[in-house]
Amino acid sequence: MAAYFRINISDLKDHFGAGKDRNKKPAPKLTWKQQIISILIALVFAAVYFYFALPALNFQSLDLYVFILLTLVVYLLAGLFVGGVLRGGSSFTAHAKKSGKVALIVGGAILAVLLVNAVISLPLFRAGSYANILVPQTREFSTDVAEISFDQIPMLDADSAARLGDRKMGELSDLVSQFEVPDDYAQINYRDRPTRVTYLEYGDFFKWINNRSAGLPAYIAIDMVTQEVTVQRLAEGMKYSPSDMFGRDLMRKLRFAYPTAMFGEVNFEINEEGEPYWIASVLTKRIGLFQGQDIKGAVLLNALSGESHYYDVADVPQWVDRVYSADLIMQQYDYHGTYQGGFFNSLFGQRGVTVTTDGYNYIALDDDVWLYTGVTSVAGDESNVGFLLVNQRTGEPRYYVCPGATEYSARKSAEGAVQHLAYNSTFPLLLNISGEPTYFISLKDASNLVEMYAIVNVGQSQPVATGPTVQEC
Repeated sequence: MAAYFRINISDLKDHFGAGKDRNKKPAPKLTWKQQIISILIALVFAAVYFYFALPALNFQSLDLYVFILLTLVVYLLAGLFVGGVLRGGSSFTAHAKKSGKVALIVGGAILAVLLVNAVISLPLFRAGSYANILVPQTREFSTDVAEISFDQIPMLDADSAARLGDRKMGELSDLVSQFEVPDDYAQINYRDRPTRVTYLEYGDFFKWINNRSAGLPAYIAIDMVTQEVTVQRLAEGMKYSPSDMFGRDLMRKLRFAYPTAMFGEVNFEINEEGEPYWIASVLTKRIGLFQGQDIKGAVLLNALSGESHYYDVADVPQWVDRVYSADLIMQQYDYHGTYQGGFFNSLFGQRGVTVTTDGYNYIALDDDVWLYTGVTSVAGDESNVGFLLVNQRTGEPRYYVCPGATEYSARKSAEGAVQHLAYNSTFPLLLNISGEPTYFISLKDASNLVEMYAIVNVGQSQPVATGPTVQEC
C-alpha cells in the first residue's frame, strides 16, 4: 500500500514544470508596423500632455523628466496592446526586455541622473554655493531710506485693497454680472505713486464664450495713499489672461512662445502709459540641475496684443516692479543665513546662523519696489538682529544692522496698547521717522475695517504711539 502511494518528487516537478512551460508563451517581438503604431500612440499622448501640463523643455526642469518617463511608459503599454501581449499571457517585463530595450535604457538613465544629481546637490557638499546665491551688502538705513511725510504713507494692505476693489466692482452693473475680481493685488509704483493693481477674470466658461471676442474690458488700480479706486476701462480688451481658454490661456501663450523657459511667478502690472502687461519671471538653477533657484530674466507679454519680449535681469525696463518673488527672496536669504558658516555649523553650534522672520512687506525707493523682511537668530527669539531690503526688479539685496523687536512682537505691542478695543494688527510697514527705523501698523476691528494706527520704534517696542488718524498717531 505504501508503495502504491509513493510519489516521485522529481517526476512531480517535471510534470508541473512542463505544464507551466506549455501554458506560458514567449513574449512576441513587435513587428515594425506595430512599433510604428506604438510610437504614434506615445507621440499623441506626448502632444496632449504637453498641451495641458505645459512642461518646460529644459534639462534643468524636473517636469521635463517626468514628461519623458510618462511618454516611455505609454509607449511600452501601447506595445502590449498592439502586439496582443496581454492576450497571449506574456508579462510586461518580458515584453519590455524584448521590444522596449531602448525605452528601458533611456528611463534607467534618467532615474540615474536624478538620483546622482540629488546627492551631489545636497547642502552637505554645496553649502558654500547655497550661501552665495544671495549675498546682501550691509548699508545704513537712514541714508538709503528717506523720511516720508505723513500724508504720503501707503496705508492700504492687501486685504483692504481686495475689499475696496470688490465694493467698486459691485457698483458697475455691466461688469459685475460677467466678470470677477481676483484677490491677488500686486503692489507697484505707478507714476511715482504706490499702487495696487489687479485684473478682471471671466466668471465661468459660458461667460468666457460670451465675452471672449471683446476680451477683458478693464483692470482695477488703487492708490495706496488716498485709497482711491479706479476701474480703468480699455478701448481694446485684454485677450490673454489666466482665466482665458485654449490658445489665449496666459501660461499656454507663454509656453508656446518660449518652450524652453522655466517660468516662475507671473504678475500683472501696468506701464507708465497705463497699458496692461504680464511679467513672467524666467528661472535658472545655480546648483546642479534642480537646486539653487534664481532669476535670469523676465518675459513681458502685452495683455492686449499678445506680443512678448524676453529681457535679461539687467535689461528689464525701469517701469517693471516685480521680477523676483517674495518667496524666492526669502528662501535665498535663508540659504545665506543658514549656510554662510558651513553645513555643520548650521547643525552644531549655529554661530551666526540667521533666518528671515515670518512675513514681509514692501517699500518704495527710487521708483522701485523693495521687499522688506526682518532677520532673526535661528534660536527663534522675539528680537531681530537686522532687516533685509531686496529690489524686486533687479534682485539687489541690502542688509541693515538694527537689533530690536520682530514684526510679530511689534504687532503684539500695538494690539496691547488698545487691548480694550480688541483690534487686530496688520503686518508692519517699515518707515524712516526722524532717522529711526520704525514700524507703522494699521489696527482693524472685527469687520476688518481700519480703525486706528500705531507706530512702534524697531529698537524699542515700547512705548507705542496710537491714534485714529495718521497725523494724530
